[in-house]
Amino acid sequence: MVIEDSIDIAEAIDAKLSRAGHHVTLAEDGISGEELAIHGEFDVVVLDINLPGRSGFDVMAHMRGRNSPTPVLVITARNQLDDKISLLDLGADDYIVKPFDIGELEARLRAVTRRHQGLSKSLIRVGPLEVDMSARAAHIAGRPLELGRREFEVLEVLAAHAGSTVSKDRLYVKLFGHDDVGTPNAVELLVSRVRKKLESGDVEIVTHRGAGYVLRSKAGTVT
Repeated sequence: MVIEDSIDIAEAIDAKLSRAGHHVTLAEDGISGEELAIHGEFDVVVLDINLPGRSGFDVMAHMRGRNSPTPVLVITARNQLDDKISLLDLGADDYIVKPFDIGELEARLRAVTRRHQGLSKSLIRVGPLEVDMSARAAHIAGRPLELGRREFEVLEVLAAHAGSTVSKDRLYVKLFGHDDVGTPNAVELLVSRVRKKLESGDVEIVTHRGAGYVLRSKAGTVT
């Protein structure tokens, strides 16, 4: 989610992240952005400080006041040390100062997301399966897996939470975003495709009916 009132900056971020395979939801003011950030299910929020309607400081404070766990990367044009300390104290996970390079922003978002998921690196191993979140590639027993964009997104989410149940709703948002049109059946179909591509290795996707899906190694190894 990107909450940014500068159309040029918001569209540049949207274009960069979309090319990398992410789904981006945009908000141009603090009020609508806060509502979406608190009630939506996002991997990370990019939050500008100088917003119409409600400042980024207020949005940040209200998110954490409502116990929203979503990681937040703040964009600020302010260089004062006190502002950065205040943002971190309010619960921001990282910040970047304008003007900034979009590539650096993307790298910081990857790092923030990994930390939030409890991952220290972009390479996840689940038994013989290796998922490289930065390169957006996967291998099983050293053999590359041929995955479509959305198939990789399914595997990426399941691998990041290997051993735990991931709800169908979470996968739906990852795959189709909040504005796109998809169906629960489409999620089931994509999971089925990925499951078949993992059949040759000692790793499986287990369906917990009514709850979601679990990616696990039959040997119980996740690193």
